[in-house]
Amino acid sequence: METIPKKIIRQILIIIGLALIAFLIFRELLPYFSGVLGAITLYVLLKKSMKKLVKKGWKESLAASFLMFLSFIGILLPIIGISLMMANKVHNAVQNSGKFLTALQTFIKSLENKVGYDIYKDLNISEATNWVSENAQILIGNTFNLFIAISIMYFLLYFMLTKPTQLRNGIYDYVPFNKKHLKILIHDSAKMVRSNALGIPIVAFAQGIVALIGFLIFGIENPLFWFVIVTIGSMIPFVGTLVGILPVFLITLASGNSFAAWGILLYGFIVVGSTDNIIRLYVLKKMDDVHPLITLIGVIIGIPLFGFIGLIFGPIFLSLFFIVAKMYKMEYVKEDTD
Repeated sequence: METIPKKIIRQILIIIGLALIAFLIFRELLPYFSGVLGAITLYVLLKKSMKKLVKKGWKESLAASFLMFLSFIGILLPIIGISLMMANKVHNAVQNSGKFLTALQTFIKSLENKVGYDIYKDLNISEATNWVSENAQILIGNTFNLFIAISIMYFLLYFMLTKPTQLRNGIYDYVPFNKKHLKILIHDSAKMVRSNALGIPIVAFAQGIVALIGFLIFGIENPLFWFVIVTIGSMIPFVGTLVGILPVFLITLASGNSFAAWGILLYGFIVVGSTDNIIRLYVLKKMDDVHPLITLIGVIIGIPLFGFIGLIFGPIFLSLFFIVAKMYKMEYVKEDTD
């Protein structure tokens, strides 16, 4: 019986020890991992501007501080504002969900009377409302964890912007890929981050603006709230703007304003729906277009992990996983040539 060489046993023990330590570290840092993804995202978006400022004679520390301040004002504050607005609207959303479910029940019963077919026997409105109330808290997230994640994000971002050479050398030293494959990894990751952090939110925001115009035209109540809902829904494939348009239609219909209800429904399907294709054609064709399934699964993973910001970080996290898996295959898995 052959014995396993001691060198291999030592290597296996070291790998198991490293994996265990990595698991413990990742488990404890998971509530704040959005800060790491945020730092990577902002670094990809700001590194070109950083180089331009340094070439113009700015000190690295000053240039980094200036760009971080701009990112806080232009990116983080709107996100925090939306989160706070969502928090303030949770109670209103729960009330609207009750109205929505009641209107949905009435609408489906009217269809049942017309077609003579029992679509469903009963819709438990109170139970569904409680479910919405409980799960709405997931989008808001924990305030303390959010503060820690933001602190970690800007600490890492400052180091990334001011010490890019040390960062690059550190990646080369510790990432188990050769430089050729590592450059592909960095390039693909940067394209993916730009698409998720810029392309998808731009398309969603544009759809939200188009929907907001329709809400104002037809006199819909709480138009800004539904604008946010439509924008969020636009980030989720196969859900899209219906997450905002359909509830507005049913609630408005239940209030007795049939003209506004059917008007906003047609507006949503025709105008908002068509602008989605047009905007995506012009925006995402210039970036790395992420597969809708990756975006959908990323959102499903990201919201429980990161809260509201998981709409963006979830797809980034999942895309990074697939890119690393691709690099591993290129580096270590030899294709069968038979």
